[in-house]
Amino acid sequence: MKIKGDPDKIGWVVSMLIRVVGWTLRFEIEDHARMTDPTFKEPLIWTFWHNRMFVVPLLQKWARHRTGAALTSGSRDGAIVAGVMKGFGFAAVRGSSSRRGAAAVRELTATLEKGDDVAISPDGPRGPRYNVSPGVVYLAQLTGKPIAPIHVTYSRSVQLKSWDGFMIPLPFGKVKMVCGELIYVGEGEDVEKVREKVEGVLRRGQGSSGG
Repeated sequence: MKIKGDPDKIGWVVSMLIRVVGWTLRFEIEDHARMTDPTFKEPLIWTFWHNRMFVVPLLQKWARHRTGAALTSGSRDGAIVAGVMKGFGFAAVRGSSSRRGAAAVRELTATLEKGDDVAISPDGPRGPRYNVSPGVVYLAQLTGKPIAPIHVTYSRSVQLKSWDGFMIPLPFGKVKMVCGELIYVGEGEDVEKVREKVEGVLRRGQGSSGG
C-alpha cells in the first residue's frame, strides 16, 4: 500500500514515531567499532540489514559526535527514508544501482573524505534479503574507510509483509545493537571474498529476531 502525501512530512512523522517508541525501549550497546568513543574520529561506513533499520538512527544517542549521510533509493520510498534521516539530523544521498548510481558513489565518497560517516543497507532497496551487494565493499576499497557492521536484534517485534520482512520493535521491549569489528578493504583485496565476509558477519548477527 502506497502512502500518499509529502515524503518530507511523512518522514518527519516517522522519525517522531521512532523517537517515541525508542523512549520505551531498553537498549544494550556492544561497541567493538569504537563508534561511541568520542576520541575515535575515523569516518565509518555503517552497514546493517534493511529490515533492522528502524532503530539505527537512535544509535546517535550514544554517538552524538558522529555526523554523516545515509544512502537512500531514488524512489518515493527512498524520499520518505530521506525525510526520516533529516528528522535525525542526517543528510541523505539519493541513488541505487538503477538510479543515480555513479552520482551516489561520488557523493558518498565526498562525504567520507570530508570526515563524515555514511550509512548503507547493503541488501536494499530491493533485496534479496540478507544478501550483501558488492557496492559497500567497493566504496570501502575506493575510499580506504572501514565498514562498521551493525547487528540489531529485538526481544519483541512485528514483521511487515514486505520484501525484506521489515521489523518494528514493540514498545517496552529490549534491543541489542552490536557494532562489530571494523572491516578494512585493501587496494588489491578480492572484493567477493570481503563481500562474503561482511555478509557472514551480518547473518551471524541476526540472533533471535530474524531468520
